[in-house]
Amino acid sequence: MISKERTVRGCKGRISRRRFLAHTAATTAAFTIVPRHVLGGPGHTPPSEKLNVAGVGVGGMGASNLFEIAGLEMDEDDNILSREGTGENIVALCDVDDEFAGRVYEIFPKAKRYRDFRRMLEKQKDIDAVVVATPDHTHAVVAMAAMQLGKHVYVQKPLTHTVYEARMLTEAARRYKVATQMGNQGNSGEGVRLICEWIWDGAIGPVHEVHSWTDRPVWPQGIPRPKETPHVPKSLDWDLWLGPAPVRPYHPTYHPFSWRAWWDFGTGALGDMACHILDPAFSALKLKYPTSVEASCSTYVAPGKMWEKEENTESFPRASVVHYTFGAREGMPEVKLHWYDGGMMPQRSEEFEPRRRLPESGAIFVGEKGLLLSRTYGESPRIIPESKMKAYKRPPKTIPRVKMSHEQNWITACKGGRPACSNFDYAGPLTEMVLLGNIALRYPGERLEWDGQKMKVTNIDEANQYVQPRYRSGWNL
Repeated sequence: MISKERTVRGCKGRISRRRFLAHTAATTAAFTIVPRHVLGGPGHTPPSEKLNVAGVGVGGMGASNLFEIAGLEMDEDDNILSREGTGENIVALCDVDDEFAGRVYEIFPKAKRYRDFRRMLEKQKDIDAVVVATPDHTHAVVAMAAMQLGKHVYVQKPLTHTVYEARMLTEAARRYKVATQMGNQGNSGEGVRLICEWIWDGAIGPVHEVHSWTDRPVWPQGIPRPKETPHVPKSLDWDLWLGPAPVRPYHPTYHPFSWRAWWDFGTGALGDMACHILDPAFSALKLKYPTSVEASCSTYVAPGKMWEKEENTESFPRASVVHYTFGAREGMPEVKLHWYDGGMMPQRSEEFEPRRRLPESGAIFVGEKGLLLSRTYGESPRIIPESKMKAYKRPPKTIPRVKMSHEQNWITACKGGRPACSNFDYAGPLTEMVLLGNIALRYPGERLEWDGQKMKVTNIDEANQYVQPRYRSGWNL
C-alpha cells in the first residue's frame, strides 16, 4: 500500500535505512523506563513484556518499520540475514494487495492476515500497537480507529493527508493517552539536535530566513488522469485501496508507488519530503503556525495543445515554490521559510566557497552572523564558510540523544518511557505547517492569511474547502 522505496536518500546517492540508523544513533542520554505498577491501567506494557504489533500497509516502507520493530538481523541494504527476531511480536498484517505484501507475509508466517484494517481491529483483540504505512489519504482513518481502541500508533510521514486530519490525530493522541510517533526518522538523529543547539547558542545570530529544497518528485506529476481502465489485479482490493477517496477506475499509475502525485491520494513532493527537510527549522526556530503562506508552480499544458494552459486539479505540479511567514516568537524574530521542489533551488550565497555544491536536498539557515547548511534529514550541519565552522566553539550537548532507531524510540514510549521524539504533539503541528503549503498551491500567486488556532484561511474563504477533507459515503474519521 505504499512505495517500494526502502532506502534513505542522502546528498550523494542513496544510503540504506540500516546505515542511516547507525549513523544517527548517539551515545549520551538514555530513556527512563517507568514500571507498570507506577503507570497502572491497560495500554501500558512493561519493559519486560513484548508488544503485539500489527502493520497496516506492509508492502513498502511499512515492511522496513516492522523488520526494525521485530529486531530482525539485516545487512546494510535491508536484506534479512536471520528471521529469528529479538524484538516485538508481529501478530497481524493488513494490506489490500496480497502480491505486494507477499514478501512480508512470508517473513512473518505466524501473523494473521487481513485486507480490511477495520476487520482486523474488530476481530483481533491482542494487538497493542499499530504501524500505519498506507498511502497518505488513509493515514488518518487507520490511525484514528486504532487510537480509539487504545492502541499505540506509528504513522509514516506525512502524518495525514490534510491539515484538519493532523489536528484531529493530535487531539486524539492526548485524549486516548497512547504512545505515538511519525515516521520522519531524521528526528531521532544527531543532526537535528546539533542544529538546535548551535542556533540557540547564537552560532549564526538571529535567523530571518530559511531556504529548503528537494530533488523530488521522482515520479510523474503535472499529468492528466489516465483514460485507460485496465482490469484490477486479482491480488488487489481496489475499493479498500481507495478508502475515503472519491471513486475512480484502477490504473497502475496510482498503485503501488506513484499515488504520491495525485491530489486525491498523496501530498506531492512537499508532503513527501518536507516533514524531513523542514524538521530542523521547525525545532530550532520554535515554529508552529505560520501567519501567511503563498506559492507558485509550474504550469500545465495538455498533450497536443500547444500554447494552451489548463488548470490541473488531478495531480501536483512538476515543480513548486512555497513561502511561509512566521511571526516573532519566544525571543526570535519574524522568519520567512522558503520551499523549492522539482529541480528549483535557492540562489547561491556569496559566502559559499566556489567549489562547494549544494546537496540534492537540504536547507540553509540565514542568520545575521552567517549561514548554516544541512542535508535532507538535518545530518552533517555546517556553518558556512568552512573557516567559520572551524573557528566555532561548539556548545555542550544539552538535548537528550536517541540511542536507538526511530521505531525503537516509539517502542520505548509504548512501554512507559518518555514520549517518542516525533510524537503527535510535535508531528501534528509540523504536518499542519507542511500541508498548508499544498492549500496555497491551489491558489498560485495569492497570499493566504492563516489563523492557525482556528484552522482557517481568513482572506480567501473558498480555500477552506481544502482544510477538511470530504470522505465518500461509508468512511469517517
